Amino acid sequence: MTDTIAIERTYPAPAAEVWRLWTTKDGIESWWAPDGFTVEVQKLELRPGGELLYTMTATAQPQIDFMQSVGMPLSTSSRKTFTEVVEGTRLAYDSLIDFVPGMPAYEHATVVDFAEIDDGVHVVMTVDPMHDEEWTQRLVAGRENELDNLAKLLR
Repeated sequence: MTDTIAIERTYPAPAAEVWRLWTTKDGIESWWAPDGFTVEVQKLELRPGGELLYTMTATAQPQIDFMQSVGMPLSTSSRKTFTEVVEGTRLAYDSLIDFVPGMPAYEHATVVDFAEIDDGVHVVMTVDPMHDEEWTQRLVAGRENELDNLAKLLR
């Protein structure tokens, strides 16, 4: 497996708006979930050591079928702990991975860098691999889908 995986997108939008969508309850709820899921934020403390708590729920039939086929509940609560918050330029957080059947819980690191450019903002999300290649591929596919959803929202 690779050391880290970088996923990049450029958005033709003001950097402040992209930052807002990553760092507010209504912003996160508007795009964070992959297709076929919704997200509801219960807690958001945007500071190092602060937490983001949210529930992700499968709402579309293909996603409901998948969750049921792998023995996962349709709604899962997630916890992220911010490790770095640099206004407008960087978010880093550890996610508690406690939803994989048969796998002990572990922390998973993500760093998101925001760079203002002439025609918008360039975002680089760097993620650690998960415990195996299959789950790492699911993670990357989900994050790419979420970042594409952010692009749709910004259009």
